[in-house]
Amino acid sequence: MNAAFASAQTCPYIVLREPAAVREVLHRPENFSPANALIAVTPLSGQSLRVLQRARFALPPVLASNDTASHAGIRKVVAGYFTPATVGAFEPRIRGIARDAAAAAVGLLETVGQVDLVQAVAAYPPAVVMLELLGLPVRDLPELKAWSLDSLELFWGWPDPERQLELAHSAAEFYGWLRELVLEAVASPGRNLFRSLAEHGLSTPEICSLGYFLLIAGQETTTQLISTAFFRLAEGSVGFAWKDAASGTTARDLIRHVLATESSVPTWRRIAAQDTVLDGERIPAGAEILLELTGNHESSGQGPTAYGLAFGSGIHRCLGAKLAELEAAVVVQETAAALQGIRLAEPNPEWLRLLSFQAPRTVVVGR
Repeated sequence: MNAAFASAQTCPYIVLREPAAVREVLHRPENFSPANALIAVTPLSGQSLRVLQRARFALPPVLASNDTASHAGIRKVVAGYFTPATVGAFEPRIRGIARDAAAAAVGLLETVGQVDLVQAVAAYPPAVVMLELLGLPVRDLPELKAWSLDSLELFWGWPDPERQLELAHSAAEFYGWLRELVLEAVASPGRNLFRSLAEHGLSTPEICSLGYFLLIAGQETTTQLISTAFFRLAEGSVGFAWKDAASGTTARDLIRHVLATESSVPTWRRIAAQDTVLDGERIPAGAEILLELTGNHESSGQGPTAYGLAFGSGIHRCLGAKLAELEAAVVVQETAAALQGIRLAEPNPEWLRLLSFQAPRTVVVGR
C-alpha cells in the first residue's frame, strides 16, 4: 500500500495512490466513511460561519457524504434521472447545444482573432444539459457558474480569511437562490428531481443540501474536463491531433485519456469510521484519507476501463459518469470540426488547483 502519514503542516491525510488500495477503500464504506467528503478543507472562520448561518445555510448528509441507511433510497431517486436510456436519448440535444456553442466560438475567432474555449464552449453546455435533464428551469447561468467556482474554492481551497469571507457571501447567495428554486420545483406539477426527492420524503434543507453540490458537480466538473481536453489537444501533448478530434472515436479516446491521467476530480476524501486495517497496515479511527483517483491508472488493469476510478467506485460512484463522458466527447468533437487550423495562443494559462479539482481557467486559441 502506497500510504504515508505526512506532517499536519504539509498534508493532514493518509495519501493512497495505489489503485487497488483506493478501490478497496471506496468499497468498504462501513470502515471508510464519506462523512468528510464535503467538509471545508480550510476551516471556516467565525465571520464566514455567521454569513452562512444568516442565510440558513445547512448541508445535512444526503448523498455524497451520507453513510446512513437512507443513502440507497435517495441515490435510487437521483439515478432515475441519469439512466443509460435517458442519457442516450439526450445525445441529439447535447450535440445541438455543442454545435451552437462551437458556431459562436467561430464567430468570435473571425471577429476578434482569438477565442477562449473555456468561456465560449466549455462553460455553458454542461449547465444547460444538467438543468434540462433534471427538469429544472435553465436560467441565471452566469451566476451559477460563478457560484460554482466560488463554492469549490470555499470547500476545497485554501483561501485567506478575507477571501474566505468573500466566498462565504457568494455561497450564501447561491444557497438562497437554490432554496427558492427548490420551493418552486417542489410546487411544480411537472417531473423534476427536487419534486421527486420531496415525494421520497426529504425535507427542504435536505433537498437543498443535495442540490447544492449536485448543481455544481453536475456541470462544473464537466466544464473542467472539457477545458483540460481542449488545452492538451491544442498543446499537442497527448498524442491526438486537433483535426483528428473531429472524429467521434478520437474525441472519445481523448476524453478517456484525460480521465485517466488528469481528470477534473483527481482526488477524493474518506475518513476511517473505526480502527481498521488496510493492506496489513492499521488505520486509526478518525484518520482522514486522500484517495488519488486519476494520474496513474492507465495500465492499472483495474476495472473494465483504464479510467475506472475517475468517477469513483462503489456505492458512491458518480451517477453522472456516462453523461459527463458523452458530453465532453461531443463538445470536443463538434468544436474540433468547427474550428480547423487553430493554434494555442496562451501556452501557460492560469490553472484552477484545489484539493480535489483542477483545470485550466482559460484556453485561448487563434489562427
